Amino acid sequence: MNELELKYGCNPNQKPARIFMKDGSDLPLKVLSGRPGFINFLDAFNSWQLVKELKEATGMPSAASFKHVSPAGAAVGKPLSEVERKIYFVREDEELSPIACAYIRARGADRLSSYGDWAALSDVCDAATARYLKSEVSDGIIAPGYTEEALQILSTKKKGGYNVVQIDPDYEPAEKECKDVFGITFEQGHNNFKIDHDLLKNIVTANKELPEEAAIDMIISLITLKYTQSNSVCYVKNGQAIGVGAGQQSRVHCTRLAGNKADNWWLRQNPKVLELPFRDDIKRAERDNAIDVYISDEYEDVTADGNWQKVFTRQPEIFSHEEKKAWIATQSGLTVGSDAFFPFGDNVERAHKSGAQYIAEPGGSIRDDNVIETADKYGIVMAFTGMRLFHH
Repeated sequence: MNELELKYGCNPNQKPARIFMKDGSDLPLKVLSGRPGFINFLDAFNSWQLVKELKEATGMPSAASFKHVSPAGAAVGKPLSEVERKIYFVREDEELSPIACAYIRARGADRLSSYGDWAALSDVCDAATARYLKSEVSDGIIAPGYTEEALQILSTKKKGGYNVVQIDPDYEPAEKECKDVFGITFEQGHNNFKIDHDLLKNIVTANKELPEEAAIDMIISLITLKYTQSNSVCYVKNGQAIGVGAGQQSRVHCTRLAGNKADNWWLRQNPKVLELPFRDDIKRAERDNAIDVYISDEYEDVTADGNWQKVFTRQPEIFSHEEKKAWIATQSGLTVGSDAFFPFGDNVERAHKSGAQYIAEPGGSIRDDNVIETADKYGIVMAFTGMRLFHH
């Protein structure tokens, strides 16, 4: 099959639409269920590249949760902690494979943004992953294969309309890629830059102690950024992207956005949030929305009289600003990656507030000295990679 007709492009008025191979060869994919659209395939191809590279760089099963051509989360398949099982809605006794853990952690980074996501897996999708996906609001999935049981589970999602795509894991794109904008064709070399431990050798701070776990988190942050709409910044902890700031014009706004998401991920693990008295009839998405409001400055929208009854069995205690600030201050060990240099030390200041102890960025700013000095003030380990990772 050389081409696949799509319902429409980015918007319903953009017709006709299709994906096809310009060289006349067959598409390196099969649609096993559903009818993916234009944006679905943009998410699918970007997310597949991300998880494939994560697997190659770390040796661990990897997954991503994409929305609007950027990752809401990405992770490797480390086991879930007891708290993570609770905040990701996984039963304590449920057996999970490494690839299932990878996807659950990827989606759990920012569950609000992952609503209606596109899932990507580096490994064959098994029944454990399929069962979790079936319970979540998701548009589709791409993977190099599916077990018979997994495919049977996914084929019942959305009354058979759930998008399931199988990609050829051996497919390699052409060296040059083209893109038309306003009737004008752009051409560039495909971004084949390899991200690995060699990229982290230039540590420019006084503290040069980079543990292996932090190095892996640096690699995860940089590969995630490689497929995130620029400008972009990514916070990672324990093999999981917990905050992605994408598509901001200001670098520090990226750092703040990603940091706020990382803070929210941590706030979800506070005992006050874990013990919220949800009504039994409240679905996962509604719980996510309620939690997001509860930990925000608009908490009265779910805690005030007349509001809490819609979600909770009793009125929850207020999670005060002082309590939230104190809880966030207990977060530590985070790694932060940036797709281009930090122009000012304010980015480091903001990253530190969320518990950043390791930073990977290209370097090359005329204010590198100020950025390094700010990192040294907090004992942060900073590596200059020398490589920009813009993606558009």
